[in-house]
Amino acid sequence: MQESKLIIPTKRPRNFVSQDFQLNNWSGLKPYLENLQSRNLNSLDELLQWLKDRSELEAVLAEEVRWRYIRMTTDTENKDYTAAYRAFVQDIEPKATPVFNLLDKKLAACQYIHKLPEDEYLIYLRNVKNRLKIFREENIQLIASLKVKANEFARISGKMTVEFKGKTLTLQQVSNYLKSTDRAEREHVFHLISDRRLQDSDALNNLFDELIKDRNQLALNAGETNYRDYKFKDLGRFDYTVEDCFAFHHSIQKAFRPLADAISQRRKELMRLDSYRPWDGAVDPFGRKALKPFNDTKILIDKTISCFNKLDPFFAECLNILQEMGHLDLESRIGKAPGGYNSTLPEIGVPFIFMNASGSSRDVRTLLHEGGHAVHSFLMRNIPFVPNRNIPSEVAELASMSMELLSMTYWDTFYDNEKDLNRAKIEQLEGVVNIFPWIARIDKFQHWIYTHPNHTQNDRRAYWLELTDAFGDHVVDWSGLENEKANSWQKQLHLFEVPFYYIEYGISQLGAIAIWKSYKEQPEETIKRYKEALSLGYTKPISKIYETAGIAFDFSESYIKSLVSFVENELKTLYGSV
Repeated sequence: MQESKLIIPTKRPRNFVSQDFQLNNWSGLKPYLENLQSRNLNSLDELLQWLKDRSELEAVLAEEVRWRYIRMTTDTENKDYTAAYRAFVQDIEPKATPVFNLLDKKLAACQYIHKLPEDEYLIYLRNVKNRLKIFREENIQLIASLKVKANEFARISGKMTVEFKGKTLTLQQVSNYLKSTDRAEREHVFHLISDRRLQDSDALNNLFDELIKDRNQLALNAGETNYRDYKFKDLGRFDYTVEDCFAFHHSIQKAFRPLADAISQRRKELMRLDSYRPWDGAVDPFGRKALKPFNDTKILIDKTISCFNKLDPFFAECLNILQEMGHLDLESRIGKAPGGYNSTLPEIGVPFIFMNASGSSRDVRTLLHEGGHAVHSFLMRNIPFVPNRNIPSEVAELASMSMELLSMTYWDTFYDNEKDLNRAKIEQLEGVVNIFPWIARIDKFQHWIYTHPNHTQNDRRAYWLELTDAFGDHVVDWSGLENEKANSWQKQLHLFEVPFYYIEYGISQLGAIAIWKSYKEQPEETIKRYKEALSLGYTKPISKIYETAGIAFDFSESYIKSLVSFVENELKTLYGSV
């Protein structure tokens, strides 16, 4: 590996917030907000300094709450960690929110606002105006309550374990056995997982009912007809509409679902099965043992750094820094929240990666994905105005999903023979194809849920099954598994914790396929444009960021079919090599 060009970052000196400031309670934060609220803005210079100071304070607060969230999710059973997070969202944040709204009003009323440099403040000011439109005092406590309720999903899920082969395993750990070549064992594991999930299905349904009720009230308080319309504004979706989402659903159903069915049909024929069951979807169709690219997380980290270095040395240095700073928590364990994430820490500018590795090829893809987010954080680190690093998910996920596909050229780092390498690539691309109908299904499910807030649990069940018929795999036989099928939506944490944050994965995956296609034609130019696009942060509209990356922001059926054709051809080539 070439000599490092990066040094271990440290927090920049604070100019407004005291260096020794600790957010222990509201009284410690209040003087800083009062300072901003009372300050005169009688010139452009005073306005710019005010924005700089506010940016610094917001970075300090964001980093604090994200560390509290990180600690809580790494150990869901630690009551102190949970209490610290809840203290922020239930006590400090509700008091700070109305003051930040007053600061937004102060900014909007400033006579020098129109003289701010457009390149740096256009998107930010657009977001400020949007926040002012939907802010309501009565929603402050409701939002705080919703955050606590949503976290209940992590607590319930974090306690889900099963007994298998004399061991207590998390659902993430035992799911590796769904790749077992012993079909009876796969079926047994499938039922272990499903039965354990079903034990909490009523609790999750009731929790979801409460979330829907409160979210609907939130929207009504803000003067919106439904929570869907409120959330589109809350997420700042300026670059596409509800109708565009419907176009996405339609295009995915027409373009990707048939290819997903073809993949399952091929697997069924290779496995010589009369009935292709849900526990047959992860195993190798030739009966080979599951890929085991690493035995412990140190090997996973080292190999990922090596892979990144071949793609671009800067990418490798980003992960090296995370490793040295202890910003990686990768192992799956009891009491740890499910899933994976990259948490940006805006004050120091070095993110934290959380995941649940258990030795599978999926774990490789997860770290590559979260590593893409981390690289994005580093590329934005020197953007001086911190709000411009608050990127929309359609851009954040473009970084991570592109990294998965771009890195495939160097996956020989993980797999030391060509057959295993091609197997891993097939898994990746088949996974890309199969996730699109699921994304469309989850997103369309949410549109219906929040425009029909008074639906019953039976109504919800029926609509989910309707969507499953429309978007689901038509080859898989779910007979005798009606409850498992009807409750399968409950495994999707986004529905509980971050509503409407899911279609972004589909939008970004389309962009990632386009970037990968470009990389195969012009590798050096594509990496250059990828880094340029991510370095913009959120200083340009989404469509302009995609344009900088050299790709289109397009949901049309014809465009999506062209990407499907490219992926299909790549799969055919790989199929011929196994």
